[in-house]
Amino acid sequence: MTTIAPTDLPVDTAEPPRRRTAPLLGWLLVAALVIAVALAASQLAASGPAARGTLDPESRSGTGALALAELLRDQGVDVEVVRSRAAAAAALDEDSTLALTNPYTLTDEALADLLAPADRVVFLSTGTHLLAELAIGENAQGPAISRAADCPVPAFAEVGEIRPDRLFSPAPGVTACFGDGEAGAVLVDERHGHRTVVEGVKLFSNAALAEDGNAALGLALLGQTGRVVWYVPSFEDTDIEGTAPDTLGSLTPGWVTPAILLLLTAGVAVAVARGRRFGPLVAETLPVTVRASETMHGRARLTAKAADAPHAAEALRDGTRRRLARRLGLAVHADTDEVADAAADRLRIPRGTLQELLAGPPPVDDAALVALARRLDELETAVEATAQTPRSDA
Repeated sequence: MTTIAPTDLPVDTAEPPRRRTAPLLGWLLVAALVIAVALAASQLAASGPAARGTLDPESRSGTGALALAELLRDQGVDVEVVRSRAAAAAALDEDSTLALTNPYTLTDEALADLLAPADRVVFLSTGTHLLAELAIGENAQGPAISRAADCPVPAFAEVGEIRPDRLFSPAPGVTACFGDGEAGAVLVDERHGHRTVVEGVKLFSNAALAEDGNAALGLALLGQTGRVVWYVPSFEDTDIEGTAPDTLGSLTPGWVTPAILLLLTAGVAVAVARGRRFGPLVAETLPVTVRASETMHGRARLTAKAADAPHAAEALRDGTRRRLARRLGLAVHADTDEVADAAADRLRIPRGTLQELLAGPPPVDDAALVALARRLDELETAVEATAQTPRSDA
């Protein structure tokens, strides 16, 4: 009986196979990105229009109104931002101006209750329903040109000109300013206290406040009292009752959602398990080599079969522009005007005569395409001829 020593046993010196963790990390990264996008989409869908900052006095975005609020504070006006009707009612007093955008989140009754304790109200944006509810005027047509106050309101005397994008026809007893007499960008109603309506989204936003007399108009509207209560409408403060529409989840049986989640979980597990088998890309030599000339002729035959003269003309012009740019010492991606002007200078002809040839209207038929190709070839030949240096006779 032969005894085998432990040292006589073969020793497996091969390294254990390395686990490919890169595919697993890739799938985890994809899952994280999908979850992040889903969370961002849900937050965006859940946020109301007020969250986007349109004329929001606390928003620094281009459509916000933080610049106007800070300008009022610099002038000594106390600006208090409120986001509920109860807070607005508690903040109003005799020396206050109620400022707000179109309160589309409120019913007519809630709007009346909001306006009741305010002697001075300024609507910084409006809608057709609000105009009818206030009985202050109607929408009007007019060009978007610079307009002066042209009305007997003393506060607007030093405003200068503004460029409004919306005009209103005033109701009887309402004063229209910054218009043409029959319509104006600002309506001032003193029949029931002091109410002013203006479409200020493009006048009082942070991006447009420094233009024309926009800032002066904002001060004239909101700086007449020592305090401004700025109410920001939102769906969180709405009193509009509505019924939620039927959703896919409410119309399907209760077991459908767990089944879908189970299938998604199984799919992710299978993807992760199968993904480990994928390794790095391996370069292989293709069995067939396709010459560039065959590709060119194939595309040419397709273009001819489709009778697509404009597409063929654009290809001819693009090739001519690139070749001329190279011969004239320009960048390969130089625009048409640069190539045309450089070629005109080389040929000693006036500038502006080659733009139509290199980027004009496309030909409508094959005859025009042939003529265009001939002219492009003549242009290239002429430029090439000017680039050749004549031999000396020595």
